[in-house]
Amino acid sequence: MITAIKNVIVTAIQVLWVWLEGLWAIVCLIGIGLGALVGKGGPKVALGAAFAKVSTQLTVMKVLRAFIPNLSLKLKIMNAYENTGTAIITRYNDCVDVLNRNEDFEVVYGSRMRKLTAGENFFLGMQPSWDYTRDTSAMRLAMRRTDVEQFVEARAAKLAAEIVSGSNGKIDLPAQLVQQIPWDMTNQYFGAGGNSKDMIDWTTVLFWYLFEDLPADPEVEAKAMDYAAKLRNYLDEAVADRKKNPTDAADVLNRCLALQSSDTPGMEDLGIRNNLIGILIGAIPTISKSCCLVMDELLRRPDALATAHAAAVRGDDDLVAQHCWEALRFNPHNPVIYRRANKDCVVAEATLRRQKIRKGQMVFAANMSACFDRYEIDKPNEFRTDRPWNNYMIWGYGMHNCFGDAINAKIIPAIMKSLLAQKNLRRAAGDAGQIDTGGTPHPQHFHLEFDA
Repeated sequence: MITAIKNVIVTAIQVLWVWLEGLWAIVCLIGIGLGALVGKGGPKVALGAAFAKVSTQLTVMKVLRAFIPNLSLKLKIMNAYENTGTAIITRYNDCVDVLNRNEDFEVVYGSRMRKLTAGENFFLGMQPSWDYTRDTSAMRLAMRRTDVEQFVEARAAKLAAEIVSGSNGKIDLPAQLVQQIPWDMTNQYFGAGGNSKDMIDWTTVLFWYLFEDLPADPEVEAKAMDYAAKLRNYLDEAVADRKKNPTDAADVLNRCLALQSSDTPGMEDLGIRNNLIGILIGAIPTISKSCCLVMDELLRRPDALATAHAAAVRGDDDLVAQHCWEALRFNPHNPVIYRRANKDCVVAEATLRRQKIRKGQMVFAANMSACFDRYEIDKPNEFRTDRPWNNYMIWGYGMHNCFGDAINAKIIPAIMKSLLAQKNLRRAAGDAGQIDTGGTPHPQHFHLEFDA
C-alpha cells in the first residue's frame, strides 16, 4: 500500500514537472518569435535560422512531449518519398514501439536506393524478407565484429594521433581528420576506398539524397545520379580488378569474393557492388558528421570538455566514449528516424496519448526527443557520462539499426581521443571556429586550435 501511494505521488510530480517544462518551453518559443521580428534579414530568415538550431528543436519537443506527445497531421513535410501526411512521435516508448513494428511502419528508402544502384535495393531499404536476411547475413560474414578491435579501432587511433601531432596546433576537423580516417577505413578495411576526395564527395551527397533530402531538391537528385553512376563504375572496376589480380588482404572485398566462390546467395558481382554502395554511403558521412557534432557540443560545455580532456590524457577510453555519446544526445546527427504507415494503426494504445496513424502517413519517430523523455531518462537536461546505453538512440533502433554501429562505437572515440588530449583545445577565431556545412547537411570545415 505504501509503495503504491509512493508511486502515485512520484508519477504525479513527474507529470507536473513535464507540464511545467512544456509551459516554460512555450514562453521560450514566444520569445524566439518576438526576437525574429527584429532579427537580421527579416522575420522569416531570422525565424528559419532559429528553428534550424538544435536548442530550438529541443524546446519544441518539450512542448509536444508535455501536451501533444503523438501528433497526426494531414500536412506533408516530406516530398522525397510518397506519403499522405505526417505523424510526429516524441516519447521514448512510443518511438521504440514504432521502430519495432516493421509490418506496420515500413522503411521507405528502397525507391531511391534502386536509383543509386540502377536497379536493386540495399538491405537498409528492405522490409523483413528473404533478400534482407540473405544480404545482411552475407555482409556480417564479410564484416566481422572482431575486426573492429583488431583492425579498425587501432588503425583509427594511430592515424588520429599522427594527424593531430603533425598539425602544429591548428586543424580543420572535417577536412584534415574526421573525413580522412573513415575514408582510410573504406580503403584499407573495406578494400574499396578509391580516390579520397571523390569517395568523400560521392558518399556525402548520396547520404544526403537518401536520408536528408526531405524537400526532394532536383539539384540534389541530379548530383546524386551523377555521383551514383561514378561510384557504380568505380566499384565494378574494383571488383573486376580484384578478381583479375587477387590479394591476400583480409578486407571486406576479398571476403565477399571468397563467399562468392562458395556460391553464397547474393554474392555475385552485382550483389557485392550494391552492398558495398550501401555500406560506403553509411560510413564516411555518418562518422565525420558525428565527430564534428561531438566536438561542437563539448566546446559549448567547458566542464564537459575538461573531463573529456582528463579522460583522454589518462587513456580512459570508456569515459571518452561516454562523453561522445552524451554530446550526441544533445547534438544528434539524426534527430528523427522516419517510417511510413503500411495501414491504419494506433500508437500508444490504451493510454491518454493514444493516436491513430493513417495508412500512408510518414511517421517521424523523434529519437532526439525520446532521449529527453523525462518519463524514461533520468535528469534528461543534465550532461552526464554515467548513463546506460539504452538511454541513447544514436544509430537508429530495431531491425534497421545502423549496420555499422559496432564500428561507430569504437572509431568515433578513437578519432576524438587524440584531439581531446590536447591542451587548451578551442575554436579558431571568428566564423572559422564554427561548423561550415558548405551548403550541405554535413560539416565541410570546422577550424580548431590547441597548444602544440
